[in-house]
Amino acid sequence: KTGLGSSGSFSTALIKAVHTYNQKTINKRALAEKACDIEINKLKQPSGKQDQYISVYGGISEFNINKKGFVEIKNLEISNDTVSDLENNLLLFFTGFSRNSSMILKEQNTNTIRNNKDIIKNLDFVKDLCLEIKQSLIKGDCNEFGKLMHIHWQNKLKRSKNMSNSTINNIYDFALKNGATGGKLIGAGGGGFLLFYAKTPNQLRKAMKNKKLEEVRFKFDFEGVKQI
Repeated sequence: KTGLGSSGSFSTALIKAVHTYNQKTINKRALAEKACDIEINKLKQPSGKQDQYISVYGGISEFNINKKGFVEIKNLEISNDTVSDLENNLLLFFTGFSRNSSMILKEQNTNTIRNNKDIIKNLDFVKDLCLEIKQSLIKGDCNEFGKLMHIHWQNKLKRSKNMSNSTINNIYDFALKNGATGGKLIGAGGGGFLLFYAKTPNQLRKAMKNKKLEEVRFKFDFEGVKQI
């Protein structure tokens, strides 16, 4: 309930573990699809496929998903310097709120199925924005990536009144005043973790520590789910 894709990660790891225990192999696509089938079809969760696929494949990846649900996976051609920049300057903070993403995602899914013009326009805009984000990362322009994160968050807020609250908004505004170029709430919204990009990470880190916000340090994983 933190927006970090933990249910998808748990599902894929469990399926991999069961196969390994039974001395059976399963390829990456089959593993991701089995996890998706459990969450989306059997448990009826209003979930996409991105969490399961990224936990299986790892890396900094682009997913193209067609209307039949087939996922095309492509690793972005990002330099080692850009990866280092992101790892050094992306900061993740817990908001103090955990939430059930189903309510927000169900509302968005219902509006999409009903062809709500505002939600379709919002989602189309974010899709185009993602292509800009992709290009900024390929070019190694991480500061531009931070600015585009901010634009993404401003548009995500329009999708649901449950997307954020006054406490989260205050934290976000405080971060922008203390070194963050941009950021967003991770996952469906409503709580969990805020991710920020900052060219002066220690300034932001110190300011957020004074706000009693817990930082979670992380690095990118390029292997995905695996047997240890």
